[in-house]
Amino acid sequence: MDTQSIKQRFGIIGNSPLLNRAIDTASQVAPTDMSVLITGESGSGKEVFSQIIHQLSARKHGAFIAVNCGAIPEGTIDSELFGHEKGSFTGAHEARKGYFEVANGGTIFLDEVAELPLGTQARLLRILESGEYLRVGSSKVQKTDVRIIAATNVDVYDSVKKGKFREDLYYRLNTVPLRIPPLRERKDDIYLLFRKFVSDFSNKYRTPGIQLENDAVQMLSNYSWPGNVRQLKNIAEQVCVLEKDRNVTAQALLNYIPNEQNNNLPMAVNTSSKEDFSERDILYKVLFDMKKDMVELKKLVAEIIQNGGGNMAHVIADNPQFINQLYQEVDSNNHSAEPTLTIKHPSQSNPNDYNFAHDAEEVEESLSLVDKESDLIKKALKKHKGKRKFAAQELGISERTLYRKIKELNL
Repeated sequence: MDTQSIKQRFGIIGNSPLLNRAIDTASQVAPTDMSVLITGESGSGKEVFSQIIHQLSARKHGAFIAVNCGAIPEGTIDSELFGHEKGSFTGAHEARKGYFEVANGGTIFLDEVAELPLGTQARLLRILESGEYLRVGSSKVQKTDVRIIAATNVDVYDSVKKGKFREDLYYRLNTVPLRIPPLRERKDDIYLLFRKFVSDFSNKYRTPGIQLENDAVQMLSNYSWPGNVRQLKNIAEQVCVLEKDRNVTAQALLNYIPNEQNNNLPMAVNTSSKEDFSERDILYKVLFDMKKDMVELKKLVAEIIQNGGGNMAHVIADNPQFINQLYQEVDSNNHSAEPTLTIKHPSQSNPNDYNFAHDAEEVEESLSLVDKESDLIKKALKKHKGKRKFAAQELGISERTLYRKIKELNL
C-alpha cells in the first residue's frame, strides 16, 4: 500500500516530507514482528501510527490493546498487564487475565512506556526475550505471542542514563525507531489540518463554514503548537462553536490561541541545577559590589590627595553617602575578629578639627568572598526585617539557597 492510500485509510492530513517518511517506515516494518519504539511530542499522533502498524501486519485480525502506562497506578500495573490469581492481594476476589494474555496473537501498544516501574520493566523484558510471564501471585509460567509497540514523549535514553529505565529493555524496544514530527515542523500542513477539522465540526454542529483571513492563516503557521494536532483540533472546534463572525481574522483568533511571549530567541542551555546557577549569580554580585566600592575609595583617596589632607570638611561634605556607608560598615565589622577598614568619626561640632593623617589607621580591607557574601546576606535580612523570602528576592537567589547559605555561614 502506497503512502497516499495509507493517508486516506487512516485519515492522515499533510504532505510534509518528515510525515511521509514516518508513514513509509511504519508501512515497511508492519509486515514483520519487530518491536517498534514511537517517539514524538504529546498530541502528535503516536497512537495513529501504532494502528497503521497493526492493521498492515499479519496480526490485523488479532486483538489490539492500547495501554497508557502513565495512567495506571504503580501498585496495580503488574496485575493489569500480566493478570493475577485469586487472593494474591487484598481485593483480588477472583483470578483475572492481564492484557498480554487477552492480546495473545495480536498487538499491545504501550503508550508512555518510560513511566513503567523498574520491576515491571524486568517482566516486560522477559516477554520480549522469551514470550514468558508470571501472573501476580502465581508460580506457573504463562506463554504469550504478542507484538509490542511502545511510545513515549520523553527522551528514553536520557532516562536510561539517569537509571530510571533499563538499558537492555530500551534496546529491545528500540529495534525500529519511529519519530513522529511535531506540528511546528510541518508548517505547510497546519492550515490543511485546520480546514479539515473545521469542516468536520461544522457538519457535526450544523454551523456555517469558517473562512480564515490571510493574517489568521499566518498566525496559525507561526504559532509553536506545543499540544500539536490535538491542540489544533481543540481550537478548531472552539472557533466553529463560539465565533459569531465566520470570516475569522488574526485578532479574533487571538481569543483562542494562547499568547506566546517572545522567548524563542537562541540561548545557551544551562544543564546545571538551579542552585548552582544561583550561587554563581551571588558571587558575581559580590564581585560587582567590590568593584564599585574600590572605585568609590579611589575617588575619595584622590580627593584627599588633591586637597593635601588639609580641608577634610570639604571632602566629607562632597561624599556624605559614601562616608556614612563607611561608618556603618566599620560599626558592623568592629565585632568581627578580622581587621577591617577603621576610621575615627569626626566631631560633629567642628569638622575642621578632623585630621585624616593622624586619626586614620592603616587600611586593611578583607577581600574574602565569604565575608562579602555574608555581609550582603546580613544587609538584605536587615533591610527586610528578617523576612527571608524578600531578602532572597533582593539578592537574586532562591529562598532555599538563602536558607542553606545562612546555615553554612552561621548567620
